[in-house]
Amino acid sequence: MRTTEILMSEHRVIETVLACLEKMADATEAARAVDVADARDAVAFLQNFADRCHHMKEEDRLFPAMEKCGMPREAGPTAVMRHEHELGRAHVRRMDEATTAFERGDAAAAATFAFEARAFVGLLREHIAKEDEILFPMADRMLPAAVQDELLVGFEHAEELMGAGTHETFLAVAERLCARYGVTRDLAMAKAHACACSHHG
Repeated sequence: MRTTEILMSEHRVIETVLACLEKMADATEAARAVDVADARDAVAFLQNFADRCHHMKEEDRLFPAMEKCGMPREAGPTAVMRHEHELGRAHVRRMDEATTAFERGDAAAAATFAFEARAFVGLLREHIAKEDEILFPMADRMLPAAVQDELLVGFEHAEELMGAGTHETFLAVAERLCARYGVTRDLAMAKAHACACSHHG
């Protein structure tokens, strides 16, 4: 298995949570209230599975390997992806802050949560489309088999650093959110496809 296949598989899981988050934003606006437990689950998933696990594999392993093979670090596609990771982290941080503010009695924080959630969903759907359709095919073409093998070992090490069972814990969080919001993988993929089509149109 190629490292890009692993990352694309993780994208499919992340897309299900994005679909949940979109429905969560709708519910938050309709009720003018944040479901604190669900919001905390979504934020925890995004901070740990999507960022500490998935994005770190890209930033610490895949992107440097591509740059060693000739991709420019400062102005190339990997630089754009890193920048978008930072934008996403800021949205998730503000979602977390809005959840805490709402829990402490700030009713206006519900609108902030919904806004940041929607902004994050839009950003990450386009980001995933760029990686799946442009960056990862470039990686497959430019990285020799020996480098791919090294990356697989590096990915396993990244999982170990997360701690035993962490990956499975957050897969379970994703499944709980999907059950709660009626999201299936088919729905998530349809949403992602629609975004990719609009992005490239």
